[in-house]
Amino acid sequence: MLPDTLREAAQRFGDSVAYVTPRNWPLTYTDLDRVTDEVAAGLATRGVGDGDVVGLVLPPGVEYLVCYVALAKIGAITAGVNDRLAAPERAAVLGLASPKLVIAAPGFDGTHETIEAVRADALADLLPDLRVANGTPPPLPDDPERDVAIIFTSGTTGTPKGALYGNRQLRFINDTDVGGNWGMGGRGLMGTSCSTLGFMTKLPGNLRRGATTFMMERWSAHAALELTARERMTSSGGVPTQVALMLRDPDFDSFDLSCVKSILFGGGPLTPSLAQEARERFRAPVATRYSCTEAGLGLGTALDADEEDAVVSVGHPLPGVELVLLDPEDRAVPTGEVGSVCLRSAAAMTGYWQDPEATRAAFTADGFVRTGDLGWIDDRGRLRLVGRAKEMYVRGGYNVYPVEVEAVLANAPGVAAIAIAPRTDDLMGEIGVACVVPRDRAHPPTLDDLRAYAADLLAHHKLPEAIAIVDALPLTAAEKVDRRALARLAD
Repeated sequence: MLPDTLREAAQRFGDSVAYVTPRNWPLTYTDLDRVTDEVAAGLATRGVGDGDVVGLVLPPGVEYLVCYVALAKIGAITAGVNDRLAAPERAAVLGLASPKLVIAAPGFDGTHETIEAVRADALADLLPDLRVANGTPPPLPDDPERDVAIIFTSGTTGTPKGALYGNRQLRFINDTDVGGNWGMGGRGLMGTSCSTLGFMTKLPGNLRRGATTFMMERWSAHAALELTARERMTSSGGVPTQVALMLRDPDFDSFDLSCVKSILFGGGPLTPSLAQEARERFRAPVATRYSCTEAGLGLGTALDADEEDAVVSVGHPLPGVELVLLDPEDRAVPTGEVGSVCLRSAAAMTGYWQDPEATRAAFTADGFVRTGDLGWIDDRGRLRLVGRAKEMYVRGGYNVYPVEVEAVLANAPGVAAIAIAPRTDDLMGEIGVACVVPRDRAHPPTLDDLRAYAADLLAHHKLPEAIAIVDALPLTAAEKVDRRALARLAD
């Protein structure tokens, strides 16, 4: 599916720029098709073929993009590894994938056979050790069940697992995303790891758009704002942490961001205060997307919907996606009650790579994916998340969901960012600790300030009972709040 999409994109868009690399040289659609052919031919000469797993340990950039498409052209499976993982974490992920070959950035120290991919300064220098000049890969018959990618979970609450995706899922995801349309255009930036669900599964749709994407090897708020303003990006967004950091940049108001027509959030819970601030300061509508690595697709809000939708909820199921909330016995809960969020669609992973037991546990008996999140459906049919099942804690016999508390306290005066973590307590069993990034380090909010602000908005048992002032919330390599590190802070 991916190879055919690129070939047609090259025919349609030709010398239009598809990607601009971190070294600021352009890659056209024609270039991308040709160089992926040459790399595919080179990998084939090394014995890589249909069904083989190849690990990519590369920073965001054209090297990752080209290798991923080239591997798809010869029927191999890409196991993308976030290059920001620590060495033991990378080793664990690659040990799970058991790749035939690893393509990695210089300095990678692993036990698998490895090809070093040096960051290129020009198209001619791109992956020279892998390319066969004017080479083309052997013909690959279309197979909707062919496996394409292993996408690893973020591991925020445990050891990452590898979700397996194939042509069938990619086709459904991109039909839902762009339909049969070609050439919608646009300009945007890519500032997260290429190993994520979004990049790996939505690449065909991005190619169909004929857009120009600017790649950032290492994302920073200031650089993202500068690039957005200079290159007149038509959209912005990212995981909520990234948008929050952009809004906190002291030079934010000095950038001309009138080009931005939409802000799209995904990859983590969005607080109402962040959604409102992003809409007001970017002067653009906000939408959010919700899914998980295992489900592929989930829910979303529309840019032209009621402004409240993206502030209080993650919206409604996307076309072809079914949503159900279940109790611990897998029975549907009544509307308005909290339950485990489960999704079913043709986008769901085939299963966890080489882990049938975990795969069985990830699905209900009737094929719904267990997302691990808890939520409730309001009277307008919108899903409202309250947190992860594993993050819930019990204070004096009452369940407390950190995301629900964070959504309220994020609006409190003096709070730039906040996360709630449980701490063991001899009397109550567990209590909530508010880990706060203050707007003014010299005058941070106090525990009493937070409790007074939320007293009329939250039940008493949900109010934090301790506070920790921090310079920044701990993040995983995927830019999500690291709940395990947060728990250590709370202790």
